[in-house]
Amino acid sequence: MAITTSRRAPPTPPLLSLLLLLLPAPACAVDWLVQPSLRLRESYTDNALRAPPGQAQSDFITEIAPAIALVGSGPRLRVHLDYSWHKLLYLRRADTDQHQLDAGADAELVKDWFFVDAAAGVSRRSISPFGPQVIDDLPGTQNESTVRTTSISPYMRHRFRSLATAELRYTRNTVDSGGDLLSVHSDEAQLLLSGEPRAGGWTWNASYDVRRTQDSKLATQRMERGSAGLRYPFSSKWAATASAGTEKEGYESSSGKAPQGRFWTLGGVWTPSPRTSVAFSTGKRFFGHTYSLDASFMQRHTSWQASYSENITTMPAQFMRLGNRDAAALLDQLWRGIFPNAMDRRLRINAFLRYANGLGPELGAINYFSHRYFLQKQAKLTMARATAKSTLLVGITAVDRTAQTASGIDSGLLPDVEFGSEDRTRQIGGNVGWSWQASSRSSVNVSAGYAGTRSLSTTRRDGNATVTAGYTRILQRKVTASIDLRHTLHTSNRGGGYRENGVSATLTMQF
Repeated sequence: MAITTSRRAPPTPPLLSLLLLLLPAPACAVDWLVQPSLRLRESYTDNALRAPPGQAQSDFITEIAPAIALVGSGPRLRVHLDYSWHKLLYLRRADTDQHQLDAGADAELVKDWFFVDAAAGVSRRSISPFGPQVIDDLPGTQNESTVRTTSISPYMRHRFRSLATAELRYTRNTVDSGGDLLSVHSDEAQLLLSGEPRAGGWTWNASYDVRRTQDSKLATQRMERGSAGLRYPFSSKWAATASAGTEKEGYESSSGKAPQGRFWTLGGVWTPSPRTSVAFSTGKRFFGHTYSLDASFMQRHTSWQASYSENITTMPAQFMRLGNRDAAALLDQLWRGIFPNAMDRRLRINAFLRYANGLGPELGAINYFSHRYFLQKQAKLTMARATAKSTLLVGITAVDRTAQTASGIDSGLLPDVEFGSEDRTRQIGGNVGWSWQASSRSSVNVSAGYAGTRSLSTTRRDGNATVTAGYTRILQRKVTASIDLRHTLHTSNRGGGYRENGVSATLTMQF
């Protein structure tokens, strides 16, 4: 095993125990990059609790945040971990501490046969899309809680010569926020088959999926789905796709109609060049006609991704998707020529996204707490431009959610929100993050984000906007200082609007 860095790391958070137990390093070389750090920050805010005008209270905040970033890369093992502990000392209120974690790993334990994926996360999340939203540097409000997610997925996959590739996967997911707010876990088994006959170039696939979900507030739900599909190429650039199957969701619909039935899709794939691809489809499911789009376009310095999807989902399922995977993938493609080392590139991407996403990792969409099932329609556009001197990231998201189950189960979650306001919501938002390398030792960072939430079942509208700007200077090889300014604005037609301004000075030391 090749070790790039062997410095001793801080104690492992409890959520990582599962990751370490399930991921013994396969017998192959793995390069490790371990980067411990310590951040010291002094901040001032003129509205610590995001109170309405006339009720604002200022505060000084001292933050001590040890952290560790770890990246492991090998032919059969890939690991990433970004963990930090934040001790916040306030001048006018009780001290608090926070944990933040984004970790994942995938390993090939038995060559060409047995694999395992694992992930864990800890983050502060808003309970409701209405009202004050989370700002990492400020004290918590009644409208937020810490969400912990874990996922472990062992699976067997093997290619049987020219016949087919088979995959049998088991997945265990948990989402928990402590107390009675949210506690959900699911067990899922999935069988996937795919084949590519030698003649004609067409491919086929088949799958069977069954999932059992246990929610602390609901009866056990069981989902079952089976499908078969084909892809037929007409030319080197065009291919047609088709699929059909049956599905059965386990929830009790508020409309009285059973959430089950046959489904079908028809679509196509256009690949005019290795850098451009567009996949689209239309079909019908038990809740109506559906449409989907997945497009990508890459130039030398700029990449675009656009997508549209319609699906039945839950908020715990959305929490399992925390993180900005689309933006990270775009930056990884663009920065390969600038930062050839994959591990160093991963650390830089994580650092940039943390700053660029001033309103959270979902580029404008707020994932709020709920025990209900939703029909979600989501459109998303992400653009990244990167050169040796500057990086620009733009993301726009539109999300329409229509509840499929009764609202009474959520009354305890949202006691201060009008009953039924989340029966149907629409969110439109986005982020812009820009970084400019002014010199070899200094850089300028600017971020702006907006998230607007509208209840289509009532008349409530809330908006959240944040603008940040900062200057960073490398003092020594592993010591960095920065100054940041922030302005936050929250508006609502039901009252409770506020403004908040903050300034902070930060010293970051790497070891």
